[in-house]
Formats: sequence, C-alpha cells, structure tokens
Amino acid sequence: MTAWVPPDREPYYLPAGDEHTIFQQCHSRGLAVMLKGPTGCGKTRFVEHMAWRLKRPLVTISCHDDLTASDLIGRFLIRHDGTAWQDGPLTRAVREGALCYLDEVVEARQDTMVVLHSLTDHRRFLPIDKTGETIVAAPGFQLIVSYNPGYQRMLKDLKPSTRQRFVALDFDFPPAQQEAAIIEREATADHATAMALVSLGHRLRSLRDRGLAEVPSTRLLIAAAGLVASGVSARQACYTAIVSPLSDDESLVGAMRDLVDATFV
Repeated sequence: MTAWVPPDREPYYLPAGDEHTIFQQCHSRGLAVMLKGPTGCGKTRFVEHMAWRLKRPLVTISCHDDLTASDLIGRFLIRHDGTAWQDGPLTRAVREGALCYLDEVVEARQDTMVVLHSLTDHRRFLPIDKTGETIVAAPGFQLIVSYNPGYQRMLKDLKPSTRQRFVALDFDFPPAQQEAAIIEREATADHATAMALVSLGHRLRSLRDRGLAEVPSTRLLIAAAGLVASGVSARQACYTAIVSPLSDDESLVGAMRDLVDATFV
C-alpha cells in the first residue's frame, strides 16, 4: 500500500461562500458530501484544498461506465505462489481514514453505487463479500461525490435513495472579480488579460441557449490565460484553448470566434 504524500503547499482555492465551514462540520459528523456544479468550476480543487486543511489522505476515483464494484472494493490476484487479495481504492480509503472522492459519480453503473450505501449512514462500514470481512471506517474517513447536473440530468442521474444519503453543496462559476483573481493566480496572467477572458467567458456562456452543450469553464479560461502569459496571441490562445475544445459545429464555432475577435480587437 502506497503512503499518501500531502502536497508541499496549500492547494489554491478561493471560497465563494461558507462551503469550508459546512464541509468541515460534515467531516466532523461523518456525513457524506455531494458537490454539484458545472465542469471546471472548482469542485475537485475544493476537495484537494479541504484534504490539505483537514490533514487527511485523499483518494480520488474517476467514475466511468465500466467502473465495477470490484474496481472500488478490490479483487483476488493470481501470483506465482497462489492468490492474494488486493484492496481497491475505496477499501484503502476506509481502512486509512482518508477522504474518498468519486468524481462524476453518475457515470458509474447503478449496481456499483449500491456498495457505497453502508458508508453513507450511521453504519459506516464496508462489507467485502469475497473475503467475508467487514471493515469499519477508520476515524477521519469521509465519502465525497461530484457531478454536473446541468449536463448529465438529461442522460443519467442518481437514484433518490442514493441522493438523500448526502449533504449537497452547490457550485457555480465564480463572480467576475473572483474569477479574474483565480485566473491571475493560476495562470500568472496580468489583470487586464484576466478580466478580458472573464468577459469573454460570460459572453460564451450565453450561447448555451443556442445549443452549446458545455460552456467555457474557469479551467478553460485559465488555460487560455496561461498561453497568453507564455507569449501566444490572445486570439490564438482563445481559439485553441476555449473555442476548439467546446464544439465542432461550424455555426457555433463561428459565433464563438466572432466573440473572441470582438473581445480582443
């Protein structure tokens, strides 16, 4: 089992409200937490930041359609001297008293989600059917999940019986001044560039009504700002870091490029 190594410095996160306090209270009470918000708005960074503040190990699991219960819990491996059990990431987190973060949890299969239920209520244990072991969560263990309701509600959603096991924190893109401050810090960008990118981001986000499936995230704005800081022209940085990742539709791409050109004259 590999020991968790904390980051050298505090992961940067600029709070938008009282999410720090609520999360800390949930952790102290052993409550599972659900983070809801658009892609790239800071959910994962928030979890990294809170793990650092709470001085707890962090186990992150990226969920997908093929994620099985065995991927979470563990499995027997065949070795030259026989078989040996290997813990999965969820089991390691339960044993170590770590924060266990399931990113984009609705991408996981419903039958996989059921294994989480005993960890989200007063029982706080994980049964392992294959070994007959029942692991009581070590002190400090906390289950956190995240998803993007705006994009996924038409495709997949959590069952009500699962949703009601979590305390939910709603995330969104930060207000303009705060988003600019984040871009300046993360991309070492100048203030004027950061503010221009925030203005562009707000304009592009209005295109959701015209069929843009995903709007530009703070993460994309940071990527564009980083390119500008490294010497790429602002327009080219926006074309490659914002416009192209968002759509292949010619009409939408054209509309977005027009907004880029209008922002960076």
